[in-house]
Amino acid sequence: MAVTDPRHLVFLGTGTSVGVPMIGCHCEVCVSNDPRNQRTRCGVAVEAPEGTFLIDTPPELRLQLIREHIDLAHAAVFTHDHADHIFGLDDLRLFGQYLDKEIPLYCEEDVEQQIRRAYHYAFASPRPSAHKGATPRLRFERIGTEPFSLLGTTLIPIRLHHGQLPVLGFRFGNVAYCTDVNDIPDSSWPLLEGLDVLIIDALRERPHPTHFSVEQSLAVVERLQPRQAYFTHVSHHLDHQTVTDQLPGHVALAYDGLRIPLHPGPA
Repeated sequence: MAVTDPRHLVFLGTGTSVGVPMIGCHCEVCVSNDPRNQRTRCGVAVEAPEGTFLIDTPPELRLQLIREHIDLAHAAVFTHDHADHIFGLDDLRLFGQYLDKEIPLYCEEDVEQQIRRAYHYAFASPRPSAHKGATPRLRFERIGTEPFSLLGTTLIPIRLHHGQLPVLGFRFGNVAYCTDVNDIPDSSWPLLEGLDVLIIDALRERPHPTHFSVEQSLAVVERLQPRQAYFTHVSHHLDHQTVTDQLPGHVALAYDGLRIPLHPGPA
């Protein structure tokens, strides 16, 4: 993807862990002809000043990147280590070949250990030598909750809770991406103030033990007052058009392929 002006955030996937349509389900949303109801697993691509980075590598990553005509990603940042957020990692293998260098993976220690277990062949020493390009060229960059620089932009990690699991959201400029969350610690609220765009989990209408419901996410929006909010990690319980018609004007359901402009601003 060429970095253009304005730069964009691209929603690669906006669905829950089983995707929409869900296997074996024939509800109105799963059989809908509205393409906005066809939701692959969650992830975004962010056009930074010096390249493109991914937030999470969902299982459909190859198809998502082809669909969005994204030819190259320079790095990946991870929110947590659940399967629907890391199991597209091998699709970064081509980028290591194109760039002839290791692709950095920015994550917390627990996420690194899970990725090492799941992709042991990528980190074996010595690495398998079947042929050049057979093994992903990856390296870990350990992060915590301190801001860090990536491809000419500053990312601020935001501590969130996904049930009992501590996870990360990320703020860059005046945009924040907070998927897979059902609780925002007191110390994290100030990091979400003054946003142009808030992207936040909204799984369904009923409460869930590890995700915000639509009502809970609307309460977060009401408290933070971003200029625009998008709900992601959406299940088959929510029909895009029906929910859109019920939401306030500055709140919308995200959908796969949605692009939002990134305006320069303070991190």
